[in-house]
Formats: sequence, C-alpha cells, structure tokens
Amino acid sequence: LIQSISSKWSYYLHHLLLFPPDSAYKLACYFTNWEQYRPQPATFTPANVDPSLCTHLIYAFADLKDNQLTTKEPNDEILYRQLNDLKDRNNALLTLLAVGGGIFENTKFTIMVSSPENRRKFIRTTKHFLRLHKFDGLELDWEYPGFRGRAPEEKHQFTILIQELLAAFVEEGEETGRPRLLLSAAVSSNKYIVDAGYEIAELGNLDLINVMTYDFHGSWAPVTGHNSPLHKGLETYDPQRLHNVLQEYAMKYWKDNGAPAEKLLMGFPTYGRTFRLTSSNTGVGAPASGGGTPGNYTKTSGVLAYYEVCGFLQGATKEWIEEQEVPYAFKDEDWVGYDDEKSFQLKFSLEQGKCIFTDG
Repeated sequence: LIQSISSKWSYYLHHLLLFPPDSAYKLACYFTNWEQYRPQPATFTPANVDPSLCTHLIYAFADLKDNQLTTKEPNDEILYRQLNDLKDRNNALLTLLAVGGGIFENTKFTIMVSSPENRRKFIRTTKHFLRLHKFDGLELDWEYPGFRGRAPEEKHQFTILIQELLAAFVEEGEETGRPRLLLSAAVSSNKYIVDAGYEIAELGNLDLINVMTYDFHGSWAPVTGHNSPLHKGLETYDPQRLHNVLQEYAMKYWKDNGAPAEKLLMGFPTYGRTFRLTSSNTGVGAPASGGGTPGNYTKTSGVLAYYEVCGFLQGATKEWIEEQEVPYAFKDEDWVGYDDEKSFQLKFSLEQGKCIFTDG
C-alpha cells in the first residue's frame, strides 16, 4: 500500500485510527481538486485513483456561497462524476464531499451557523447537492471554530450544526429509503484549538472524526522539527510538549475527553515539511529561516510531496529521530522531516495492533 501511495498520490493523503478488535476497517483517502493543475507526470485526477485502496474517498474541497454548498473549481462537477464513477469498480467504496479547508474563508462558516434559518438553508440544500452529485456524505473541515479571536459561541454552534445535519440525514434516508448520508469532520490535534472549538463528548455521533495529526512543525518556526512525530521529542529541541502524535497527546486527548475510539482516525501525511538551514547544525532543532527549495511539481517552499521527497533523498543524508521514531534528511541548505515505510509501520503497530491505517 505504501509503495502504491508513494508513486501515485499527492501530499494530501492521511488518516488512521485506534479501533477495538471487532470494529470495521476504515481507510479514508482524500482527493484534492488542485492536483489536476500540477505539471506532468504529477497531474492527478480521479482517473488515477485506485478505488480498491480506500473504504472512504473524500473530495476536497467544496465552497460555500449564500449558505449553500457550491463548486470551487470550474470543472468540479466533471471531477465529481469521475470520482463517483469509481464506485462502479468498487461497490463498497463510500464517497464524501469536504467543505472548507486550510485556506477557506471561515467567515462563511460563521455566518452559516449563526442562525437557525441559515443552518436550515445549508442543510436543506446540502442534502440535494450531495444526492445530485452522487456523494454518500459530507465532511466539515472548519479550521477552526472559536479559535484566535473568533466568537466563543462557535464552539456550541458547531455541535448544533452537526446534530441538525445528522437528524436531517436520518430523516431524508427514512423518507427516501436510501442509506443515510454520512457525516464526518476534520478536526485539530492542537490542544488549545480543540479546547476552544469542540465539545468533544457531543461529537461522538459523527461517522468519522478525522484528526489532523500533522503540521506540528514547519517553516514558520525558527528551528527544524518534524511534521508528524510519533512521540514527544527531547526538551532540547521540542520544548512544546504537546507537539506529538497518538499516545503522548493528540489521539489520546480526543479519546480521553469522550470521542469514541472507533470513530477516531489518525492523520498520516504523505508529504514532508522543509526548512532552510542557517548554520552548520543539521539536526532536529537546528536554526532555520523559512522553507526549503520548492519541489518541481508542488512548487511551494516549505513542503515536498512524498514523491518529491523520494527525489530529494537521492544524494541526501538520511537520519532517524530515535525519541520520535520518524526520519529526516538534509542536503546542502535544505532539511526535510518526512515519513517512510518504517515510521508508518511503527504508527500502525501501536495499541497492540489495534491501529488501522486510513489515509486521505
């Protein structure tokens, strides 16, 4: 699976989780509608997706306009159709449409959740939009309610929106005889964002809770650090002790505060975060200024897609962070923290074999 992903998928691939032994396997993958614009051979469309790899396939992203779902790219409707046609090759595949994302104008969410009338309009039109384009559900990717000066009431309004969406989806399913539309949410792994934005114990009725366990360190910081470390690092280079994945903090925090373990999916990023070194120090916590050299295909300083990392490793020095059980590499002034088969396997093997791989 990792070999297939490394050659075919872009950097927006994640999500895994802790399940009880008797739970169903879930592997949620993301298709992003900007991959189509990358130069060959990195151009990626639904035609490149292997529908047998994932249980859930999430299309990112839709937009909001006048409290209604709408397309974002000019050819989204064509790509919707191509994506959902994959179910002809795997009739067990479930597809969801994600709205929001990291560069989304969050005021649109704020306005939509602010009144019962706005939420009713969103919910009514969302049901129609999803059925029209043959999606099996919706993912909310609001980054983030109630955080960084946003209204604190958004925390509860997010809960209300989820409750009302699920009630409407149940009602629609009963009226039409169709399987109920699914509802998932992509949520933060940062304690401060989680505390400000989510009533965790009230979100257990979601079908999937996709925890974004990545971007713990990046080129915005003055020193190097790993994108998605498995464990906490040493105090000397990782003083922010909440910057770690799974057992030490992120997943455990969600579970301990009331999220059902069988709904929690842990994010697996198939991209690396890069830095430009500013001294002879090449280790973790080395002085850095900004992102590394942009990749040939993603063309963005500070990030390399997994297939670009593979190219970077040719001629680079590879190292292993023992405490965090993840790799990094450096070459000239460029430094990248990434995941490889060994680090993925270590993440899979936690919780006495109860972790199930899911990606996005």
